[in-house]
Amino acid sequence: MNIYLLIVVAYFGFTTLISLFTKKIASRSAADYLIAGRNLGVIACAVVVASEWLGGMSTIGVSEKAFQTGTMQPILYNISTAIGMIIIGFTVARHYRQNNVHTVSEMLENLFGRRARSISAIAFLFAYITLAFVQLQTCASVISAMFDFPWLHSVIVSSLIITLYTYIGGMHALAITGIIHVVVMFAGLGIAAAIGLSDISGFGALQERLVALGAPENLYNPFSGGLGYAWSLILGGVLGGMAGQASIQPIFAARSAAIAKKAAILSSLIIAPFGIMVALLGLIARTGKYFDAAPYLADPQMMKMVLPTLMTTPEFIHPVLGGVALAGILAAILSTVGPVNFAVVTIATKDIYHGLINKTAVDKKLISTARKLVIIVNLVTIPLAYYGTGAVLDTAYISYGIRAIGAIVIVMGIYSRGWITIEGVRWAFIGGTVAVVMNILAKNLGVSVPENTYVAIAAAVFFILMGNIFGKRKPKKLPSEQ
Repeated sequence: MNIYLLIVVAYFGFTTLISLFTKKIASRSAADYLIAGRNLGVIACAVVVASEWLGGMSTIGVSEKAFQTGTMQPILYNISTAIGMIIIGFTVARHYRQNNVHTVSEMLENLFGRRARSISAIAFLFAYITLAFVQLQTCASVISAMFDFPWLHSVIVSSLIITLYTYIGGMHALAITGIIHVVVMFAGLGIAAAIGLSDISGFGALQERLVALGAPENLYNPFSGGLGYAWSLILGGVLGGMAGQASIQPIFAARSAAIAKKAAILSSLIIAPFGIMVALLGLIARTGKYFDAAPYLADPQMMKMVLPTLMTTPEFIHPVLGGVALAGILAAILSTVGPVNFAVVTIATKDIYHGLINKTAVDKKLISTARKLVIIVNLVTIPLAYYGTGAVLDTAYISYGIRAIGAIVIVMGIYSRGWITIEGVRWAFIGGTVAVVMNILAKNLGVSVPENTYVAIAAAVFFILMGNIFGKRKPKKLPSEQ
């Protein structure tokens, strides 16, 4: 067993062991299992929110794009997410926590009634199952490439790790492991970035090397791609978070509405710097000082492995520190996979099982059902991740589109109730979801169509208007305002 694999195995063995200590607490009630007993403090809540966002896109994706473009432009992904969390903190965070909800759909029931909850729950369940297997694929691809595991084995190993600590401790386990993941991510990749900058003699020398290789002079300017591109990312960051069950479930678990607000804002201070570190590592790899960059630039599949390759290059970093950095990369990915899978479990438990199938279920039954669903969800995502390799981007777009629809409905329900009817909500989820799927199918057929996020927004607004025309029932007051 090589040093890299040994460190990674030891790290995830440690996190699984830690999660065992949460089992007793998580078993006290459904609220303890699903939302950590609504007892997360500011720091814990902020770190868990950030850990969900700092996944495959914030590590593999950002470093890959920085390597490809020779610029810091990819950090806009993290910056836009950070801006989104600040806006969420000042807008919807306190409303979610004040209403003591477990899911976004439960919040929609408070606003628009039970049918709105049912329809939105089905849409969100569909969205998060697709996102869950996409995230599982991301994790499996890294494990497969780093340790030369067969694809099926990599998928199963990734799923097994998530199943273990989620099954044992629920949201408590996700909170504790999320905090550990963030510490390891910043320590491992932060040390690697510092080593690289020091070895290359600082930012000025790095810029000179990259410009000589064809990078633009303003390579450190994240807005070099234009304000239009920046705005689209910011819009996606805001809408993606407002109705994203995985990213705001820790906010439901905050000790109070004030803590929920502060935690959302504080999480932005964790999310943004991480992108800068990872992008710098992509630029350091692009210099070609530590390994030949040409084959990676020529092959999109190889390009995804730029960051792991850099961490396993002894000429760049000592194998022990490289192993810690690799653990940080996998921690980042798994810190997203876990909450995404658990979002599916929470929606299925509270909105589908408790909300539709067994409305009188007691806490013990809900915990038992949730634990069974942890296993079922992972069993469902394994074959999807194994066979669905050709549909990664499409399925991710479906998830983002549905979340954008949910964000528009939530914001209108809280702040502009007179502008939306109950029928408008149902029309938005049904029509908007169909529009996003049709847009993706059209794109696959070679038809020139707008970006899926814009289609989701336009469709949501259109169907809300249509629902308003044909329906007159207005949303009710939130329980916190009565």
